[in-house]
Amino acid sequence: MKKWTNYKSDITKQKFDAIIIGSGIGGLCTAALLGLKGKRVLVLEKHFKIGGWTHTFRRDNYEWDVGIHYIGQVHKTHSPVRRLFDLISDGKLEWSYMDKNYDRIIFPDMSYDFVAPREKFVEDMIAYFPKEERAIISYMDLLDQVSNNSRSYFANKALPGILGAISYPFMTRKFFSFSDRTTFDVLSGLTSDQQLIGVLTGQWGDHGLTPKKSSFAMHAMVARHYLDGGNYPTGSSRRIAETISDLIEKKEGVLAVNAPVSRIKIENGCAVGVIMENGDEIEAETVISNAGVVNTIEKLLDDENSDTRIKENLQKINQTESYVCLHIGLNKSAKDLGLSNTNLWIYPGYDHDQNVKSYIENQATDFPVVYVSFPSAKDKAWNENHSGYATMEAITFSTWDWYSNWKGFPWKKRGQEYEEAKQKLSNRILDIVTKQVPNIQTAIDYKELSTPLTIRDLANYQKGEMYGIDHDSNRFRQRWLRPQSEIKNLFFTGQDIMTAGVSSALFSGMLTASTILKENLTYMIKN
Repeated sequence: MKKWTNYKSDITKQKFDAIIIGSGIGGLCTAALLGLKGKRVLVLEKHFKIGGWTHTFRRDNYEWDVGIHYIGQVHKTHSPVRRLFDLISDGKLEWSYMDKNYDRIIFPDMSYDFVAPREKFVEDMIAYFPKEERAIISYMDLLDQVSNNSRSYFANKALPGILGAISYPFMTRKFFSFSDRTTFDVLSGLTSDQQLIGVLTGQWGDHGLTPKKSSFAMHAMVARHYLDGGNYPTGSSRRIAETISDLIEKKEGVLAVNAPVSRIKIENGCAVGVIMENGDEIEAETVISNAGVVNTIEKLLDDENSDTRIKENLQKINQTESYVCLHIGLNKSAKDLGLSNTNLWIYPGYDHDQNVKSYIENQATDFPVVYVSFPSAKDKAWNENHSGYATMEAITFSTWDWYSNWKGFPWKKRGQEYEEAKQKLSNRILDIVTKQVPNIQTAIDYKELSTPLTIRDLANYQKGEMYGIDHDSNRFRQRWLRPQSEIKNLFFTGQDIMTAGVSSALFSGMLTASTILKENLTYMIKN
């Protein structure tokens, strides 16, 4: 496990071409690409680990990821996402391919398996819903159409000034024909079978918004991403940050943890550096924020440097809801317990919107979703460091408001009422999980529940958001969600300028680096 370097004021004596605030995958990719193009980069991370949602945490013999559950397409050595990971990790990041049955969608009356490859997925869906063959074939065609038309939409974000503005209508029109409609609206145009709609949208937790609220474009990009199966980083998700940071350092870049930035330094309408919480000032010709657009505008820009138009942009978007995650430690191996690595999506009914609505109105009702992941079963190198042990994660929907009473108290000092609420919720989640995975009951050795407060403290999302900005139709109409901010030499990177998901956040790094360098860097991952 790599040890990270704490921030020290000596860094201010060094010269950097670019400063990146935050070390999520978007920031790391941006840093690596700039480094490969000869730029010296400083990455400043508020947390005590590099990696953002890709880092892991340990308790005794157990280790859990905090945000990486599965990634599509990286098992294909010529896929763009694999090529980009190989490029910025210097070929050192390895992958463990999951079982062909990557997702299982579970309802009270029946379970539905999502099995790779694409042809098998289609075959199985038709077997489950033989009367809906035409709808299923049409659905698959729509997934491809969204994918094809998304490329020009995202490419436009990197185009400068007048060129970007003039080409915008032509590069986005077809994509908007999908992104402007909700997932439920599009699927209802294909079929009246509500169970089929419930099954096809069974991965809604991968982007955080239910079918009647989510943009169909977001649904389509997620669903298509996994059709050929899922993968997990070999050696756990922390290997993503470890391997990419090695390349950044190889290119004379610097990464520092426990390095909280107070604000971005602006002079004459231009970003010129950052001011640390301890008062240190570090200058660079380019400043890149991987802290999320809301955090950047609300927390890192002084009012005098954040004009009315920038503030008004925030009124045009919504933030995602939060979640709780039960981290489970098992004192037997995944093999001994007979655990597969198939993700489980457990639902109380086929109407996902109603499931969430009922739960928000009454927390005593069924969880709207419980997602179960098995990191130790996914990682083929797990036994090298954790032999004889296994881990699981169970995630369900939550909101910030349910925990806001404790927002002013630090970790582990939130009182008995908070701990009792967590214990009660943990037991409820375990009841659901053990019904699906009964073999674990006698092996449960450790459990720990993270709440929206945990997410706020560790990911710096102010209300424990799951995915930053909501993936509704309105999100994709926000042209300002692009690498170049409205302040000269200040750039954004990360999922907010693309979409949720590791691959999207990864490619935000290429988008941002291309924008900064005024060069299309996609040639670096082509044959």
